[in-house]
Amino acid sequence: MIIGTAGHIDHGKTSLVKALTGTDTDRLPEEKRRGITLELGFAHLPLPGGPVAGVVDVPGHERFVKAMAAGAGGVDLAVLVVAADEGVMPQTREHLDICRLLGVKAGVVALTKADLLEGLGDDWRALVEADLAALTTGTFLEGAPVVPVSSRTGAGLEALKAALARAGAALPQRPAEGPAFLPVDRAFTIKGFGTVVTGTLLSGVLAVDDAVSLLPSGAGARPGPFRVRGVQVHGQPVARVEAGQRAAVNVADAQTEDVRRGMVLTRAGELPETSMLDVELTLLPAAEAPLPGRRKLLLHLGTAQVEATVALLDLDSLAPGETALAQLRLASPVGALVGQRFILRGSRALPGRGATLAGGRVLSIAPPRRRRGASEVVRPLLEADAAGQVAWLLRQAGYAGLTQTELFGRSGLPPKVLTRTLERSGAKGQVLLVDRDRRLYVAQDVFEGLRQRSLALLAAFHEREPMREGLSREELRQRLSGQLDARLFQRVVQALVDPGSVEAEKDLLRLRGRGRTLTLGDEAARTRLSAELAAAGLAPPTVTELSQKLGLAPAKLQELLKVLVASGTGVRVSEELCFDAGALEDLRARLVTYLKEQREITTQGFKELVGQSRKFTIPLSEYFDREKVTLRVGDKRVLRRG
Repeated sequence: MIIGTAGHIDHGKTSLVKALTGTDTDRLPEEKRRGITLELGFAHLPLPGGPVAGVVDVPGHERFVKAMAAGAGGVDLAVLVVAADEGVMPQTREHLDICRLLGVKAGVVALTKADLLEGLGDDWRALVEADLAALTTGTFLEGAPVVPVSSRTGAGLEALKAALARAGAALPQRPAEGPAFLPVDRAFTIKGFGTVVTGTLLSGVLAVDDAVSLLPSGAGARPGPFRVRGVQVHGQPVARVEAGQRAAVNVADAQTEDVRRGMVLTRAGELPETSMLDVELTLLPAAEAPLPGRRKLLLHLGTAQVEATVALLDLDSLAPGETALAQLRLASPVGALVGQRFILRGSRALPGRGATLAGGRVLSIAPPRRRRGASEVVRPLLEADAAGQVAWLLRQAGYAGLTQTELFGRSGLPPKVLTRTLERSGAKGQVLLVDRDRRLYVAQDVFEGLRQRSLALLAAFHEREPMREGLSREELRQRLSGQLDARLFQRVVQALVDPGSVEAEKDLLRLRGRGRTLTLGDEAARTRLSAELAAAGLAPPTVTELSQKLGLAPAKLQELLKVLVASGTGVRVSEELCFDAGALEDLRARLVTYLKEQREITTQGFKELVGQSRKFTIPLSEYFDREKVTLRVGDKRVLRRG
């Protein structure tokens, strides 16, 4: 369990953490000098009943609210710190808003500097308590215990620990079976061990010797994967860390200068980095104006801070207190988790900079860019069960499909639930396992779309090129998609051929009953062309000469030559020469007989065998080399064996 402090600057958060845990979380000289917390501080706190909680002490100064957002992203239980002598202040409200937007579900109010209450009088205390009641109404802290405490005298500390233990006991556990996801808040080097990163594991498990990645991968940095050399929780070595625990992870081979706050440590291959997020977004009720359909804001996600264009999917504007579907388009990539909470604050370049405006949760990672009105595409995710989530993800993936590992990362479903869902969906014909080795799946309706497109492409091909026998498999695959998985394409072809709607002949595919169709004019021209080649023997006219002699357009002649070649009447030896198949076969037989008797033939000998000039003998000799009849050795040729 992670406990986070929240509250206005100088209300005693760090002093309270030190009084509770014995740890001074102000670790920077600048923090010591100024007496305020500038960065996240960490400690651990044994609670009544045995559990040990991690404590995140966060800054209260307005300039450092981004650090507070980073800390609150992993907080299970909030301690809202309010000084008895000042009461509720502006940053008290903002911190509570941030906790609400980040999905914190429970907490306790600590009324610090309680030793000053006697001197302030009952009226002041009643006023502070009334302000607290008004502040927390309608929030997760409504009705939460308010515990007076003094870090100076120690009064109320045990009561606060007991209140935290009671609140923590009712919290649900974080998803230990989800993808491993640890937002990095610090990275440093320990001599003899190398790079160590720290953070709160929001999901999954990380263990010693796991292969891990850091997202996003920095320019010029080693991409990984890296190995987990060691793990510590509360300063003690452990074999593994589970969701909800703060940890220090020793990452072998990673360079400290390549690691920064905002990165995410995850198991290798489970999650992609992304510059797009589909989200459910809520504008704070206290926002001064509606959120327009498109606006640049600062996104705080885990420990990352990045500028984002917020695009509402189906609204012209979002009113304060309302919730809508949106897409976040990020200026730089991040690591993100489905269900992860985030906040949005005013951009530096716009009015209201620094103010917390909105927040919500991630619905999908790495989606395509959405057009206006795409809310109906995203809306099913709001209430989808496991089968619905898997079907949605596979439909979005299209022809590329997703492996089971990729589905795990993008859905966050426990592995057993995901496996069972895929098996059931497969049995119902809703998903198709394309590649058993890679565990690659596509949606059945995507597969059916591929089949229908293939039929349409074949029909268009026959209309466009009636003299061709069929479309080659590779040409059909390229027209469907150059990135189409080979095994998926083979499954599509099988689904076309098995019911008999498509015929397959060697490498060619054609619709049943279709193929070469010649008009009476084409048939007459083919007969003349065939006769011309037969009469020419081993000295045929060039393609250009044939076009002129027969009065055929070059494109028409090329099509007729393809017909002759496909029917076995002609043989294309070079770009300009097509020979009669009978004449060429006779030459082949004479050449083989010659080589068996003489063992070799010179260029001049081949010229004499053919009885023609170099214009024909050179292309013919190269043709027989390609056909593996002959093998060139120096300036001679021998019969190729085997």
